[in-house]
Amino acid sequence: MVRLVRAAATLGIRKVRLTGGEPLVRKGLPDLVRELSRIPGIEEVVMTTNGALLSEHAEALARAGLSRVNVSLDTLRPERFREITRLGRLKDVWEGIRAAREVGLVPIKLNAVILRGVNEDEVAELAALARQGFSVRFIEWMPLGSVGEDFRRRFVPGGEIRARVEERLGPLVPLRREGPARVFALPGGGEVGFITAISAPFCSSCNRMRVTADGKLRPCLLSPVELDLKGALRAGASQGELARLLAEGIKRKPFSHGATEAVPHDREMSEIGG
Repeated sequence: MVRLVRAAATLGIRKVRLTGGEPLVRKGLPDLVRELSRIPGIEEVVMTTNGALLSEHAEALARAGLSRVNVSLDTLRPERFREITRLGRLKDVWEGIRAAREVGLVPIKLNAVILRGVNEDEVAELAALARQGFSVRFIEWMPLGSVGEDFRRRFVPGGEIRARVEERLGPLVPLRREGPARVFALPGGGEVGFITAISAPFCSSCNRMRVTADGKLRPCLLSPVELDLKGALRAGASQGELARLLAEGIKRKPFSHGATEAVPHDREMSEIGG
């Protein structure tokens, strides 16, 4: 990973996000963060986590150079949280969020995926967390892996999520586009964002690429195109050769991902990183 990021930095890539699965289960994570944060040209190293183990690792990660954290939080109800996460405890996540705040891993983004029949009744409550100093992001569910018919039944488009927020909390004021998110000011303070990869794709402005759990470079989350980074690394590729492979990935980002609400895709999100 360090070799890849060094090569990426030579191409002008400035931000690295560690995702999963769950990055906090990786042994030696602070050491990896420390090495990544010291690479010339890398301005920000961010981690997306479910938060369950964050309280015990936040201080070490902050000392190692982690910039901030994004925490996945789809519900504020303990029993529902257990159902969604299969035995997880919401209390542990909040303890992790508090620990991250205390050591300066801010601003903290809270990422929520809204599913019909699961948590669409909590949209306003989740959005209201923005008034407590969090950046709230609503992310459309993506048709990855074996979701099939379940996707058609459960998918909630970003426009409907926004309407639910405004119905309860008042009109949102457009602020800016921040990467894939359209960000709005919330009445009473704070910001909420919407990432609408399915209902309103932003392919023309997308500046993200992902490295999968098995070492493939994925130029687009919703496209099956992959380049074999792991093979190149094992073959002893130089930094220049890795940079050329990464540049090829950038060139192969599609103009449109072509996903629809009805088409499942080849990998689970945990394999790709999200």
